[in-house]
This record gives sequence, structure tokens and C-alpha cells, in this order.
Amino acid sequence: MITTGTQDPIYIYINGMAVERVSSFKFLGTHISEDLSWTTNTSSIIKKAHQRLFFLRTLRKNQLSSAVLVNFYRCAIESILTNCVSVWYGSCTITEHKALQRVVKTAQRITRTTLPAIGDVQRKRCLHRARSILKDSSHPAHRLFSLLPSGRRYRTLRTRTSRLRNSFFPRAVSLLNSC
Repeated sequence: MITTGTQDPIYIYINGMAVERVSSFKFLGTHISEDLSWTTNTSSIIKKAHQRLFFLRTLRKNQLSSAVLVNFYRCAIESILTNCVSVWYGSCTITEHKALQRVVKTAQRITRTTLPAIGDVQRKRCLHRARSILKDSSHPAHRLFSLLPSGRRYRTLRTRTSRLRNSFFPRAVSLLNSC
């Protein structure tokens, strides 16, 4: 149900059924908002990561080795930070990028080791996903990766908006061309 400024409800019907309109929903662990901004998703990811940083601090207080701490970080924190990262990271704001990187820096201080930046992890996963699409000719997106006549570079996708330019496929093509 949607209300207008006059408080008259407007119902949306799909196949004869009334459908509730929501501002955001969670699908496969990723929060998707109606305006396709990733603020809700990023804030929930950061909140979960901060909760897990508590356990990382507790492990450090118990004097576990750096190797164990890094292993815990990779399993419990990095896995949360990078869930569907190739989908949402490109469209995040600079503030959200910095907030995500702050979590990594905090984990670096706790583990006393160097950890990969979120942007680097995203690029690596994006390249891996693009290469797996290239290998599978039956993949629906396989045709989006077409080689130029030289046979060395891929044809870039035309984009008019930064939202599309920062999405997975144009970014994947540019990453493949830069390798």
C-alpha cells in the first residue's frame, strides 16, 4: 500500500494480488533498497563486522598467534565484508568505502599484520568472476565479453551514467583489458 500526500492509499496489484511496497528488503544476505543505493547494505555489513571485531580482540587478549588471528579475520570478518562485493562495491559512496576500509584497518591493528584492502579484494573477485563467465559459453552474460578484432582486448560497454559504469560488467571489462 502506498499513501500519497492526501493520505489516500494506493494499492499495487500484481496478478490480482495486493503487494506491499517496502523501502528495502534482504535477498540472499544483501540488503536492496528501492532507490538501489547500497547504504542500508553497507551499514548492516559494517555493524556485523564490528560485532566480530570484538571476538578478534578477545582472541588477541588470550595471546593467540598472528596466524590464528588472521585466519579468524578471513573466516569471520572478511567473508562478511566481501559478500557479493562485486555487485555492490562499485556503487558505494566514498564515505562507505572509507567506513569499510576502517574496519580492515582496525583488524590490521588487532592482528598486527597487513591485510588486503577491500578494493583489492573486490578487483580480484571481479576478475575471477569475469574469467569464469568467459570460460562458460552457456552463461547468459558470456556475450557481453566480446573481443575486439585484435583479439587481445575486450569491447567496452557503452555507459552514459556513472551508476552503470561502476556496475559489474563494465568494470569487469575494464579490469580484463588492464591485465
